Amino acid sequence: MESLADLDARLAGCAACPRLVAWREEVARTKRAAFADWTYWGRPVPGFGPADARLLIVGLAPAAHGGNRTGRMFTGDRSGDVLYQALYDVGLASQPTSVRAGDGLELSGVRVTAPVHCAPPANKPTPGERDTCRSWLVQELRLLRPTLRAAVVLGAFGWQAALPAFTEAGWTVPRPRPVFGHGAHVRLAAPGDAHGSGGGEVSSGLDVFGCFHVSQRNTFTGRLTPAMLREVLRTAATAAGLPHRT
Repeated sequence: MESLADLDARLAGCAACPRLVAWREEVARTKRAAFADWTYWGRPVPGFGPADARLLIVGLAPAAHGGNRTGRMFTGDRSGDVLYQALYDVGLASQPTSVRAGDGLELSGVRVTAPVHCAPPANKPTPGERDTCRSWLVQELRLLRPTLRAAVVLGAFGWQAALPAFTEAGWTVPRPRPVFGHGAHVRLAAPGDAHGSGGGEVSSGLDVFGCFHVSQRNTFTGRLTPAMLREVLRTAATAAGLPHRT
């Protein structure tokens, strides 16, 4: 891939997982009553954010009536409401809401992606679907390598999916593999830019931070509070060298 734009365009046409293809298209046809007037995206959802991002946020997968409807990661559902409000609060997003593509939202030095790009039934991709989709995340990471300095991984599923992708993209994950936890931090070494993704800054090590997922189960029960999320984002922004609000 020559650019993230090329990658995103090719990703949106992926049909590698029959179960996910059937589900995303069924949801797009039947819709939810509240969104009956929407034309659902109904395809794999690309990452969102600038190509020179210094901080990457890795989720799980698009929501059936969120990203699968709007075509943008964490957009149009309650999880996205929590995430983008926190990014805005710490000065990494231009506005606190993400309603639809083209709504004016811009991220500052941050890109948002997921290890699975199609909405899965019950929000649960299978291990096989996760592994099939990994190549897209690996290619995205390789293209981001010249500038990427930190990553926030949301939830245990994302953590388990992201660490092998970081390895394939050229960083060195310690052994034994780091365990997920909220506030977990591991630094991945980069022993040379083996995949040479082109110009920009020289590839460097990567600081990876764990954070509870912004799911309704976590945010409604208080397992993850806005203050906890903001703290992780501030810590990661500092590691990435991004200016932010304290």
